Amino acid sequence: MRHIILDTETTGLEWKKGNRVVEIGCVELVERRPTGRTFHKYLNPEREFEPGAQEVTGLTLEFLADKPKFAEIADEFLAFVDGAEVVAHNAAFDMGFLEHELSRLGGGYGRLCDRVTVQDSLALARQRYPGQRNSLDALCRRLGVDNSHRQLHGALLDAQLLAEAWLALTAGQGEIGFASSEPSSSPRAGQAAVALAVSGPRPSIVVPDEDLALHQARVEAIRKKAGRCVWDAPEPAMAQAATG
Repeated sequence: MRHIILDTETTGLEWKKGNRVVEIGCVELVERRPTGRTFHKYLNPEREFEPGAQEVTGLTLEFLADKPKFAEIADEFLAFVDGAEVVAHNAAFDMGFLEHELSRLGGGYGRLCDRVTVQDSLALARQRYPGQRNSLDALCRRLGVDNSHRQLHGALLDAQLLAEAWLALTAGQGEIGFASSEPSSSPRAGQAAVALAVSGPRPSIVVPDEDLALHQARVEAIRKKAGRCVWDAPEPAMAQAATG
């Protein structure tokens, strides 16, 4: 079974108001194991952000100005997801935006829902944990997924976190190819004490050099706007206080 764990970032909350996709991140799983294949693109939305949306992602129109438009990456994206089961957190949001982007290209591309099946991890989490918070951050904390490095919303990072959370949510397996290889003395919350036999090297996600360069450019843009970035090393005084 092939799954694509997917996340998008957008200029606002509603595509019906003309908002556009600014980032797509996908992680491929085959037989519930990461293959190392990812799809990650920043996109020029050709419009302004709605108030508040820019702060969520840290993206700027200046950074996105030279990025491809959705039409330029549509074929590559569809080839990556075609025939898979797509998993997204609040899938109606992501699918609504992606269907809208495809519809803007004319009828030749058809509908995304005709190419893939969709599973909503948010709906699944609400069934499992009714009455509780089930945002991606809340789900990561509940299932023992380390999301401490998630300072801003980013499509590829969120897809990677969702992949681990979804695997734990659907199978209760701690040893799933994403987590640390260090043995755990006790099962994490929401996980069964199941040990999987793994032969050969552990699979891992390898981020392409192109995506690393894009990430660095994004960090530089944040640093330019804010003076420093959460990824920077702590200032000497802060580091001394932390170790003192």
